[in-house]
Amino acid sequence: MLREIDRRVRYLEKRLDQCTVVDRVPLDQSRVFFGAWVTIEDEDGEQECFRIVGADELEHDERYISIDSPVARALLKKEEGDEVMLRRAHGERLYTIERIEYFDFV
Repeated sequence: MLREIDRRVRYLEKRLDQCTVVDRVPLDQSRVFFGAWVTIEDEDGEQECFRIVGADELEHDERYISIDSPVARALLKKEEGDEVMLRRAHGERLYTIERIEYFDFV
């Protein structure tokens, strides 16, 4: 168990050098960027809401998606009303961005 803890500590120490603290919302809040809560709607009117976060934050909430994920990459820099084709577990579907929200990081 101690070996596993040591391995995890080494991994986290390396990650700290690569991390960037994001402590404010972007100037252009009309587009999707890191930290955004994004609500999308499919052609059947079903909505999903999730937040774009860093890979180390995924454990905190099932609605969080990594900024490195294909879904997040497809949404980045898009605006409300934009349509985006997303490849999901059930195949490709067309989604419309319904809402983009940011909350203070502090």
